[in-house]
Amino acid sequence: MTDPKSFLTSIFDAAVAAADPEKTIRNHLPAKPKGRTVVIGAGKGSAQMAAAFEKVWDGPIDGLVVTRYGYGARCERIEIIEAAHPVPDVAGLEASRRLLEKVRGLTADDLVVALISGGGSALLPSPAPGLTLADEIAVNEALLASGAPIAAMNTIRKHVSTIKGGRLAAAAHPARVVSLVVSDIPGDNPALVASGPTVPDTGSRADALASIAAYGMKLPASVMAHIQSPAADAPSPDDPRFAGNEVHLTASAGVSLEAAAAEANRQGIEAVILSDAIEGEAREVGGVHAAIAREVATRNRPFAKPVLILSGGETTVTLRAKGKGGRNSEFLLAFAIGIDGVNGIDALAADTDGIDGSENNAGAFANGSTVARMRVAGVDAKAMLAGNNAWTAFNAVGDLFVPGPTGTNVNDLRAILVR
Repeated sequence: MTDPKSFLTSIFDAAVAAADPEKTIRNHLPAKPKGRTVVIGAGKGSAQMAAAFEKVWDGPIDGLVVTRYGYGARCERIEIIEAAHPVPDVAGLEASRRLLEKVRGLTADDLVVALISGGGSALLPSPAPGLTLADEIAVNEALLASGAPIAAMNTIRKHVSTIKGGRLAAAAHPARVVSLVVSDIPGDNPALVASGPTVPDTGSRADALASIAAYGMKLPASVMAHIQSPAADAPSPDDPRFAGNEVHLTASAGVSLEAAAAEANRQGIEAVILSDAIEGEAREVGGVHAAIAREVATRNRPFAKPVLILSGGETTVTLRAKGKGGRNSEFLLAFAIGIDGVNGIDALAADTDGIDGSENNAGAFANGSTVARMRVAGVDAKAMLAGNNAWTAFNAVGDLFVPGPTGTNVNDLRAILVR
């Protein structure tokens, strides 16, 4: 193989194509209602989902979805609002208000179609009574820096909100709500995607408080007082307002990993999938993946060369400094350090939504020469990792992966080619 980067890019493209909204939504269309059809949504893939829904739905609709700045799509009947991610802003606050207003006053003859994808948590700030947007921003920043897994973060988020934790669906009652969910959550629990605005879960205030304590989060006093009060309780899944609602998982990491493996096989490379639900500190997961790759490269075990090693899920980053990067680039910098000097290994780690962290890259490429090339460029890879500055390290050697917004979000893709 003369161009490992092109091969790995084709693997990424296959994974993203498997989560194409038009194809996946077409397979999960709900029955038409007697009354109105109202489309709502939130997430980094919601605008593309809305555009796809318009194409495949044979009937009148109107609606509103919110997505990240720069992630919009052309729609004729569904309004697209853009807001900030990963830290909420005023545009997201207004979008939340309008979404709640959009579903109020409906009848049992009406249908609400909710298009939900990852990123919706930040895009739907809607502070509980007594709290402010500044409080919700402080919560979000504390969560992002904590290293907590996504399930714990979203359990906390839903207890400071008037829209998350099933509350948007509750506001639509008595209309039937059908949620079409693109999962970016390890384990694919749809109630945790975007903190479940239309899908309640069993996570309690006690669970939220336990996670705050376990990860040493420092939240505003007003937020802590609210979470400790019964006013923070979210609706439970057995609330009668959710009776008759439907939830469909339209795309997930597992399906995309299988598509990536099939593409590798088509190109003559055997592929193995480690897991679609790997969590943990990004740099530690990177070290483990590096150890597996080294074992294959040097001892031809536990997999025979050539092989493509795939994994998915969502790692976390505990911020120790204020460098540039994201969980995929941090994973890959630790991986690069772990395979330094080993020939025959090439890797890509990227977020399937096209953005890793706060910059414009989805992730990066690495091989056994990456750390040495960084050294020539005046970059100390270990120092960059210690400073959460993986973006700067990969930018210095021209190895950032920048596909642009993909229109979907099925979490992270890690593809490691051992030749």
